[in-house]
Amino acid sequence: MKRVTIYDVAKEANVSLATVSRVVNGSDVVKQPTREKVEEAINRLGYKPNAVAQGLALSKTTTIGMVITDASVNYTGQIINGVLDAAKIKNYNIVMHAISAGITDINDIIETIIKSRVDGVIIYNDKIDVSELQEVSKYNIPIVFIGNKTVSENVGSVYVDIESVAKEAVSMFLKRGINDVCVLQERHNKHINDQMISGAKKAFKEYKLQNNGYLEIPSEYETSYDFLFDYLKTRKTKALIVHRDAQALAAINAAKENGIKVPEELEVVCILDTKYNLMTRPQISSFSLPSYDLGSIAMASIEKMLNEQEEGKAYELSYFFVSRQSSK
Repeated sequence: MKRVTIYDVAKEANVSLATVSRVVNGSDVVKQPTREKVEEAINRLGYKPNAVAQGLALSKTTTIGMVITDASVNYTGQIINGVLDAAKIKNYNIVMHAISAGITDINDIIETIIKSRVDGVIIYNDKIDVSELQEVSKYNIPIVFIGNKTVSENVGSVYVDIESVAKEAVSMFLKRGINDVCVLQERHNKHINDQMISGAKKAFKEYKLQNNGYLEIPSEYETSYDFLFDYLKTRKTKALIVHRDAQALAAINAAKENGIKVPEELEVVCILDTKYNLMTRPQISSFSLPSYDLGSIAMASIEKMLNEQEEGKAYELSYFFVSRQSSK
C-alpha cells in the first residue's frame, strides 16, 4: 500500500503544505475551520506523521526554486537580479533550474523541484499556454509565474500586459495617420504572438479600420531577416512592430539592403527593450518593461503566500515607451 504523505493531505484538504504542517505541529495560527478541514483529511486518509517528517519534511527550508527559460539573456538577467535581491532581504535561498524550449511539460519540472524540498517555486516562462497554467493549480505549494497572468489559491503571477503594449504601439502610428502598420509574427513564442495580434486588432478596431495589422512569416522562410528582405522588395510598409531585438535588427538590415531608409521610410518599434537596442545604428525605439521589478515582486509575493499573508494574486506592472532613432 502506498504510504500517505503530507502532499496527499494537502491535496485532499485543498490547502498548502505549510498549513498542514502547522496543524500537525499544533500551531495556533491556523483558523479553526481550516484546522478542522485538515484534521478531517488526516483522519480520512490515515496520515501518520513521524518525528523525522515533522522535524524536516514539514519545516520551512527557506529555499525557493526558480525556473528560467532561454529568453533574452539581458532581460532574464534583470528578472533574476530582482528575485535574488528580494530573497536576500528575507533570508531565502534561490535554487535555479534552467530549461530549454524543447521541454514542454511544466508539471514534470515542478514535481522535480518540489521533490528537492523547496518552500515555493517562481517560474519565468512566457511560452506557457493557458491549459498548462491551469494545470499547475493542482500543486499545494506556492507558485508564482512571471510573464503570464494566472491566479488561484496557491498560484500567483506578476506580468506586463503585452496585448496593451502592442495596442499602444499600433495606436501611436494610427494617431499620426499612418495606417500601414504591421505586427511581425513571433514564431518562437505563440503566447506572446497571440497577445500582439489581439492588441493590434483592438487598435485598428478602435480607429474603425479593417486591417488587422498582422504580418505572418511563411513556413518556407527560416528567419525573420530572410522573409523581410524579400517582403520589403515589393511592399513599402510604413511601420513595423516586432517582439525581440533580433527581429528589430533583422528589419533594419533588410530595409537598408533594399534601399529603404529607417526611420524616414520605415519606422521600427520593438516590444521588448534590451541593452542591445542601444547598440544598433539607428538605436531602436522600444517599450521599457520593468524586468527587475517583475523578479522582486514575484519573490515578495511568494514570501507573503508562505506566511499566509495573501493567497495567489496577480500583479500587473506598468511600462513606458522609449523613443529612439528607429522611429520619428
